[in-house]
Amino acid sequence: MDLFKATKAEKWMIKLFIVGLALLWIFPMYSVITNSLKVEGLRNYSYVLTNKINKVPFPYYFVNSFIIALGSSTLVLLTCTLSGFAFSKIEFKFKKIIYNAVIMCLAISGPIILIPFFYILKNLGLYNTHLAVILPEVVMTIPFGVLLMKNYFDSLPSTLIESAHIDGANMWQVFFHIYFPLAKPAMINLGVLQVMWSLQDFLFPLMFLTDSKKFTATVAVNSFKGVYGVTGANLGRYNAALVLIGIPSIIIFACVQKYIVNGITAGAIKD
Repeated sequence: MDLFKATKAEKWMIKLFIVGLALLWIFPMYSVITNSLKVEGLRNYSYVLTNKINKVPFPYYFVNSFIIALGSSTLVLLTCTLSGFAFSKIEFKFKKIIYNAVIMCLAISGPIILIPFFYILKNLGLYNTHLAVILPEVVMTIPFGVLLMKNYFDSLPSTLIESAHIDGANMWQVFFHIYFPLAKPAMINLGVLQVMWSLQDFLFPLMFLTDSKKFTATVAVNSFKGVYGVTGANLGRYNAALVLIGIPSIIIFACVQKYIVNGITAGAIKD
């Protein structure tokens, strides 16, 4: 639908649809924030931050979360940037078949491959380590990351390669000195999204971490009710912990929103 040619009725329908989506997100947030202030108000937040869960201070779990998030983001950027450039600018045998196979992996969800992940991590001796969470997160993000980076590199002119080759540059030099600097908007977009997804990930840390000292904030919050019991005050503290684990992602998004929008729209125009 062309928004510039849409009728007033169509524009109102679009606005109502957007408002409806916003309400679906706002209502749960409103509910968890109001519940976090019940019984003891803001003291629920100070209680969560100053007391231990499973004998570990709650802020320590945030350190674990950021270690995993930064590790997975680094590996995703390295893998997807190189792969996206190769699929976009380099011709090689079975290129389309391999690319289509990677994109088809977007249809695979995490729970489906939990058991294979478990056996692989066990055999590699990585179970109950931060790498046991980092590697599955990277694997699950690679299809989306490759798609995003390839589309971005497709929007950059291929004539830059020809000009660089004339000057005697090889493909590695072309990538690192020409295309890599130009790809920063898309890389920031992908890196930020990966950090946000990792910070909110619950499934992989729950399944592959057993040592409470290595838990992420999401897993620690899940054990909150079991440790302190279900009372009015503790439910308020539980909701306060839920609010706290959402704050880093909101701050990150607010700071880099411009780059995320630029990264999403950058690959819309092909050369």
